[in-house]
Amino acid sequence: MAVLFQIKNAYKRYGDQILLENAEATITDDAKVGFVGRNGAGKSTLLRILLGEEELDRGEVVRHPRLRLGYLRQHDPFLPGETAIDFLQRDSGQPEWKCGEVAGRFELKGAYLEGPVGKLSGGWQTRVKLAALLLHEPNLLLLDEPTNFLDLRTQILLEHFLRDFDEACLIVSHDRAFLTATCEHTLDLSRGKLTMFPGKIDAFLEYQVQRREHDERTNAAVLSKRRQLEEFIAKNRARASTATRARSKSKQLERLETVDIETDEPTAKIRAPRVEPRKGPALRCRNLAIGYAERQVASGIDLEIDHGSRAAIVGDNGQGKTTFLRTIVESLAPLTGEARWGHACEIGVYAQHVYTSLPDRKTVLEYLEDKAITGTKNQQILDLAGALLFRGDAVKKRISVLSGGERARLCLAGLLLGSYNILVLDEPGNHLDVDTVEALAEALTAYQGTVVFTSHDRHFMSRVATCIIEVREGRVVNYRGDYNAYVYSVNKEIEEGERQQESGFSKPPPGRPKK
Repeated sequence: MAVLFQIKNAYKRYGDQILLENAEATITDDAKVGFVGRNGAGKSTLLRILLGEEELDRGEVVRHPRLRLGYLRQHDPFLPGETAIDFLQRDSGQPEWKCGEVAGRFELKGAYLEGPVGKLSGGWQTRVKLAALLLHEPNLLLLDEPTNFLDLRTQILLEHFLRDFDEACLIVSHDRAFLTATCEHTLDLSRGKLTMFPGKIDAFLEYQVQRREHDERTNAAVLSKRRQLEEFIAKNRARASTATRARSKSKQLERLETVDIETDEPTAKIRAPRVEPRKGPALRCRNLAIGYAERQVASGIDLEIDHGSRAAIVGDNGQGKTTFLRTIVESLAPLTGEARWGHACEIGVYAQHVYTSLPDRKTVLEYLEDKAITGTKNQQILDLAGALLFRGDAVKKRISVLSGGERARLCLAGLLLGSYNILVLDEPGNHLDVDTVEALAEALTAYQGTVVFTSHDRHFMSRVATCIIEVREGRVVNYRGDYNAYVYSVNKEIEEGERQQESGFSKPPPGRPKK
């Protein structure tokens, strides 16, 4: 078991924020590690340090001389008009048959492999990048939020790839299901410290809860003992007969110490709008066809969503999930048929076309005050803003200076402060950390209204969804089963495809040597 890299006494700060302070960590060549921490804690910064793109202010990173890093980059490395197979050959220097074999593991074939890679969806381009990574034969993969915007099928393909990958991985992700499936260890970055936990993410989160509860009980016992000692000392220090005992108790008091609990990282508290529960259909679609003037996406849609449902819209990227959502919220006109909401439905929408058009001149606080139900206390607004990472002076920022992720979180906060009895949410978990996604899931589960949503986070989907609507091959239909059954069916399809792929690529073509 070789040590691939070791972080020693690492210190890094940006302005007033200390990201790393005497941080230590070791990654060995057999480790698959999930890297977690609050948004802004410094996880991506540490990855850039490991890649050599940034430097520590103090400390060092000791790398093994045979370390070969593979990094899934967010930018597109493709040339104009380049096909996927051409890119793989150019990037890796491997022969065409080898590139085709590895691409097949990600279902890249036919037009997806031989057509222009620039015309592929983001999910398919990610598959091409993953194939390129594997062709470089790294012994440590660094993956930064690899499941963002990936559909379920691509996520499962990536999981299978990592499961069979014999080398080490360090994976930054807020997706608990993905981390559970791929990582045996958990590395936490909190308050500048790195902590390696020898277990999966769920065990680590449970350990955090238990440790905090233990520390709180310990502190309560210490404070109780401190009060007893202080009372004894106050009563007995002036008496000659008891002064010696009082001095002894004073020394005991000096030795009593409480445990430092991380109060500067509060647990996210999110409350969904309080609405009256309703019965009957919230949405009816009749002979609905969706799409664009130049292309129909799906047709013959006949379905109902009942009040109180939490309907998860599922399907591969490019099949039409977002098109369906845009049609039912009337930002895209139907080609034929109708999508009609019930009487007195008040619809709140979280989608890219909404949160990219927020009023630039308002501050965060002004926007949230406008969106909040009349009578909402200012502290409630600030609490929700803080849960979605607008803390302290951040509420005074103008929307014009916010990043895309900050605008998305602000839009979500505005919805949750409103009086909407229908929430239509397109990828609400993106831009949120593990704790905040869990808090959002709890809030939506307690919500008495109706939720129609998409998400690539399987833990979130499983927690929230009460019914499943599948968009596939030009159809939008109610799926007969829960979300776990849907995941199982997709997994079986992929496993069957992998068996066929393995039988086809069990050996290189005649005349071509094995690598």
